[in-house]
Amino acid sequence: MIHTIHSIRVRYGETDPMKYVYYGNYAEYFEIGRVELFRSIGMSYDEIENQGIWLPVSEYKIKYLKPALYDQVLEIHTYVKKIPGVRIEFEYEIFNEQKMKITEASTTLFFLEAKTNKIIKCPDALMKLIEVNWKTE
Repeated sequence: MIHTIHSIRVRYGETDPMKYVYYGNYAEYFEIGRVELFRSIGMSYDEIENQGIWLPVSEYKIKYLKPALYDQVLEIHTYVKKIPGVRIEFEYEIFNEQKMKITEASTTLFFLEAKTNKIIKCPDALMKLIEVNWKTE
């Protein structure tokens, strides 16, 4: 398993009139989690794209437990719990400042060769980094 934590502060523009984070903004929070997870193991999203590989989202599931509010600092916990093949699955938990879990979610992305638009397996360079950073619980 790979697990990373990234903190963000809720900006005013991410909220609705009740100062709750607008539900559509959570997808961006999860993207931040994915980008930071890749960066933490040694490969940025930019490096993956420079290899001619896209990572489109094919599934997105979310459960809102409590609202996130304007100006709160949130912890985004991002997990990869399965070794990827042609797909990579991410799980997320968001915690508020009181360490209360407020959101759970998952996304599935697939590896797509940009030039041919064909689904491919996880690139070897990324797979090696995943294996090196893999921790068993």
